[in-house]
Amino acid sequence: MNVPDAKLEARITGRRVHKASGRSYHVQTNPPKVEGKDDVTGDPLITRSDDTPEKAKVRVAAYHEQTEPVLEYYRPSGKVATVNADQGIAEVWNSLSKTIQGAGRQ
Repeated sequence: MNVPDAKLEARITGRRVHKASGRSYHVQTNPPKVEGKDDVTGDPLITRSDDTPEKAKVRVAAYHEQTEPVLEYYRPSGKVATVNADQGIAEVWNSLSKTIQGAGRQ
């Protein structure tokens, strides 16, 4: 999935989680009904320790250093597809579905 680094970092740092259930929210794209509170229980939401701006930058850099070379190695074989994930959830899901369906026909 292709997303600009700044957007990845915003997605990571905006995530909030209900620890007991694992329900996930995002401050911009999927906020809870009451800021900082789980919609179901009203319990406080947490920010994971690895969702800080500093750690997000490290994670994105690791992707570029470790994963991109593997993708580029396999890309010429046709075993790698790229989906634009810099769009809405429905659009990304639709693109992923089409890509997976197309891969099954090869």
